[in-house]
Amino acid sequence: MNLSTVQPGAEPTPRQREVLDAVLALLVEDGDKVTMSAVSRRASCSKETLYKWFGDRDGLLTATVRWQASKVRAGNWDRQHLDAAALSESLEDFAANWLTVISSQTSIALNRVAVAHAGSGKSDLGRIVLENGRFAIGGRLKPLLEAAREAGLLAFDDTESAFRTFFGLVGRDVQIRLLLGDRLVLTKSEIARDAARTVEQFLTLFGTDRTAPQSTTN
Repeated sequence: MNLSTVQPGAEPTPRQREVLDAVLALLVEDGDKVTMSAVSRRASCSKETLYKWFGDRDGLLTATVRWQASKVRAGNWDRQHLDAAALSESLEDFAANWLTVISSQTSIALNRVAVAHAGSGKSDLGRIVLENGRFAIGGRLKPLLEAAREAGLLAFDDTESAFRTFFGLVGRDVQIRLLLGDRLVLTKSEIARDAARTVEQFLTLFGTDRTAPQSTTN
């Protein structure tokens, strides 16, 4: 068995992913009552191995947050061949991935626990979710936004402000409604539609004539 410690930014092994998925399942069932012993039982993995891989409970939770957040990607794009179509596709992929993740029961449970801990001082889970969730996701999308600006496809002064605008257009009130118990269910078709609308709105705000819809003539 590979007993290598999970390093920040490193892809977990298939066995480690099974453990992280077990943590997510326990968070849905038990909230913040997740313990190393419970994870060991659920994942059929010795506590010795868990401590070897993740260090301690906070390390395990950090790796779990990173694993969940890694599912949100900015798509595959080539800086040298970035055009309006590739930009729109990558932004739509990101938006759809993010909506899919935040509307999942695992993310809802994880964020509820993080919010509760942030207010109580029980642990650093709130900071962990913020740094490895929203901030890490921003780090993945900002290079695409900057490349699009260099290619003349987007026009903005501040990358962070542009990202926050896009982030807000994607999430709208969805996440807060879910966290507060709204039984909102997003289907794949609804997510795809919302992602496309998000990109259309974002390009209206920051797009150039190179990303504007082309008119047709008879």
